[in-house]
Order: sequence, then C-alpha cells, then structure tokens
Amino acid sequence: MPSTSDPRALEEEPFVDRVLAVVESIPPGRVMTYGDVAATLGSRAARMVGQIMAYYGSDVPWWRVVRASGHPPANHEHIALPLYRAESTPLLGVGGAAYRVDVKRARYTP
Repeated sequence: MPSTSDPRALEEEPFVDRVLAVVESIPPGRVMTYGDVAATLGSRAARMVGQIMAYYGSDVPWWRVVRASGHPPANHEHIALPLYRAESTPLLGVGGAAYRVDVKRARYTP
C-alpha cells in the first residue's frame, strides 16, 4: 500500500486500481497485451502496466496479460501454460520451447 505522506503514490494508486480492474474483466481464454490494457485506460503507459502487474498482479488473472508478441509474462511461461490450456486459450508453437498466445484469435476488447 502506498504511503499517504507521498502525494505521488496517491496519484498513482487509482491507475493501479484501474489496471487491476481491467485485468479482472478479461474473460477466461482471452488475453490483452500490456499496451491494450493501457489503451483501455486512455494511456500509452504499457511499461507501467507491466510494473503494476509485477508488483500487484498476483491476485488477478495475470496470465491473461501478454506481451505484444503473444508471449506470456517473462519468466512465467511454465506457470502460465497449464492455465492457458485449462481455459482453452488459442496457442501457437506449443510443441516448442517458446510458445505464445495466438493474439489475433484470443484478443479481448472491453
């Protein structure tokens, strides 16, 4: 939780809450890119969305937010794959080491 003595933290908190709300709204089997989440909020801060997911995203369906290439969150590929399979998320290259989500088929637009 941000310190209330730091006004910048209070300004950022609503954006954090808004990012997490967008991620929670993504249906099973669908994905958004970090840029998609930012654009939904009227922002271009895709990297900030990534940082928010890294710090606060463990309680939301984090695997539904992917890189623009369709690759899962970095260093979480092995954890995300069973979740994608359970949700029947369209995947590409699953036989290889570097699978990715088929963003064209799985993209969610709120």
